[in-house]
Amino acid sequence: MDNLTPNIIAQHGLTAEEYDKVLEILGREPNITELGIFSVMWSEHCSYKSSKKWLKTLPTEAPWVICGPGENAGIVDIGDGQAAIFKMESHNHPSFIEPYQGAATGVGGILRDVFTMGARPVANLNALRFGAPDHPKTRHLVAGVVAGIGGYGNCMGIPTVGGECTFHASHNGNILVNAMTVGVADTDRIFYSAAAGVGNPIVYVGSRTGRDGIHGATMASAEFNDDSEEKRPTVQVGDPFTEKLLLEACLELMATDVIIAIQDMGAAGLTCSTFEMASKGGTGAELDLDLVPKRAADMTAYELMLSESQERMLMVLKSGREEEARRIFEKWELEFAVIGHLTDTGRLTLKMNGDIVGDLPIDPLAAASPEYDRPWIKTPDPAPIAAEDLAAPNDPCAALKRLVGGPDIAEKHWIWDQYDHMVMADTVQRPGGDAAVVRVHGTGKALAVTSDCTPRYCLAAPFEGGKQAVAEAWRNITAVGAKPLAITDCLNFGNPERPEIMGQFVGCIEGMREACAALEFPVVSGNVSFYNETSGEGIRPTPTIGGVGLLADVAKAVGIGFTGEDQTILLIGETKGHLGASLYLREVEGREEGPPPPVDLATERRNGDFVRRMIDEGRVTACHDLSDGGLFLALAEMAMASDLGAAIEAPNGGLPLHAWLFGEDQARYLLTIGDPETLLAAAAEAGVPASRIGRTSGDRLTVNGAHAISVQELKSTHTSWFPAYMSSP
Repeated sequence: MDNLTPNIIAQHGLTAEEYDKVLEILGREPNITELGIFSVMWSEHCSYKSSKKWLKTLPTEAPWVICGPGENAGIVDIGDGQAAIFKMESHNHPSFIEPYQGAATGVGGILRDVFTMGARPVANLNALRFGAPDHPKTRHLVAGVVAGIGGYGNCMGIPTVGGECTFHASHNGNILVNAMTVGVADTDRIFYSAAAGVGNPIVYVGSRTGRDGIHGATMASAEFNDDSEEKRPTVQVGDPFTEKLLLEACLELMATDVIIAIQDMGAAGLTCSTFEMASKGGTGAELDLDLVPKRAADMTAYELMLSESQERMLMVLKSGREEEARRIFEKWELEFAVIGHLTDTGRLTLKMNGDIVGDLPIDPLAAASPEYDRPWIKTPDPAPIAAEDLAAPNDPCAALKRLVGGPDIAEKHWIWDQYDHMVMADTVQRPGGDAAVVRVHGTGKALAVTSDCTPRYCLAAPFEGGKQAVAEAWRNITAVGAKPLAITDCLNFGNPERPEIMGQFVGCIEGMREACAALEFPVVSGNVSFYNETSGEGIRPTPTIGGVGLLADVAKAVGIGFTGEDQTILLIGETKGHLGASLYLREVEGREEGPPPPVDLATERRNGDFVRRMIDEGRVTACHDLSDGGLFLALAEMAMASDLGAAIEAPNGGLPLHAWLFGEDQARYLLTIGDPETLLAAAAEAGVPASRIGRTSGDRLTVNGAHAISVQELKSTHTSWFPAYMSSP
């Protein structure tokens, strides 16, 4: 046996108690390969040991859900014998260490999660959160991450159609790179990962295995100190051209009846894919590691099992059909190797050079990993902030200009211009709106896709922040006219061993659970990323929500831009002028404090369902949900999207003007319409608050006839920050 010292065990991320469990399971000491396998399988990244107690409480079912969490990606029915398959995952630590390859392989990994289930990917999104703009590493990280995302997605020929990019000092030592892919498949051609059939061959396809990414899953399950550069070898290296070949070869083989099970080799590589397939199918497996295609002849069993080299898949095929599959993969110039077979032992046996180099029970590693009920403490309620206690700005238009030109709201053309968001010719609404709209190829229907989260809300009050993240994704999809179907999530938090961080996680999950249930917007896939902190400094809690919805008729989709002069602008929803935890408070007052706006889910549902019905009936010409920056910022975004101004009137009395303009009350939308009387009557009948606030006209935004700013001045400010920042020395 290898001499496994306490130091070696600790380096593998196992606690003393977990190692005692290893000894109990094996009845002996493991060798170094077996220790490495336990290490990655029981890492936070692969086992969800600190989160699965809470993840089990999330709603995951609806009549249109075909497959919820537990597979490579979630699946929802979109009618006509078709399904949308989607998932979001993090590649945070790798992207901080090596931004180009970290982000690129994050895209590659999430693409494989989707096409391994039989779907052709049709859209990518990403949610990016960087450190303060003046931090010395931020510009370098932005440039590398965006180039990596664009490089991989563009080479694959998949449009990148939406996402987010924000900046905050809490990310100076730990950025967030969350990648999402949506694909479309026929419901009768969906593939799963459960192995079946003793004796059936286990087949390796794709790229050869190298030494890149070894212990990537373990690295992603620990916080950074001052050693991030030393972890560069744990970052995978991607090749999108090979992945494009792998995509086409897999889809070609999937058109036959050869495949029994398929799993991509992502985190923990060959280890995780083998264990998950065998565990789900209740089988055993025997692998001959001499048969694994390698980049170096002297690779050890430890390296082969833990490598996270990219562009690889593992399959179980019908016995006797190997050559049929081999011809397809060799035609696409990809590796194809039968490396083992299924057994009835319930164990994974590894052979190399004629010796048994590993012999492990499958279920205790794959299905019975540690599960912790971490202690947690509730985040204290922040002190309230009354709008009356904040001095009104001398000029609300100057405050608006400050918001539209700030790093978070500034136009992100610099980013999405590097993404081919029109490839495949089905992108109907491009980046920059509430949700991207992508036509389902060859049909008249479309998918609406979005990514959203407001970390400042989640930090101030995790329960309300978790509710709001789901509600805003639901509103984004509703605002283009689509029916929200389901979400995927990427839950980014600090160290769960700290009770205050675990309290943030629990609060956000409980808020998400309430919102998903009330809005019939279930979770069908997702990812948890803990230990996002450096030297004890954690990020703000960021439960990123990726939403997918369906437009039965793509021709009915609406955007945020005004469509003409002299149209009535309606405000849907109630305005109380909530400025706690608001963008206005942070950017204009320089304060990050106060509670976030409360989320009334019954009101969200009522108002959103009404807006969607009005869009479907063709009564709405433009729509934008209200979120960051409130009504005035939403109005400015609509004006800038159309190069058309508007004149609005605040209601007399009641709220201070700055609270009415910049408050972030929820469940609200701005609509433009040609026939206000009919819509107002329908709103009254539905019990939905609706009020006229102005009309589209001219080239300026005007408030109460007293405050005005030109749309072009706003647009110049809005579009200039990002290019100027990225080109500065």
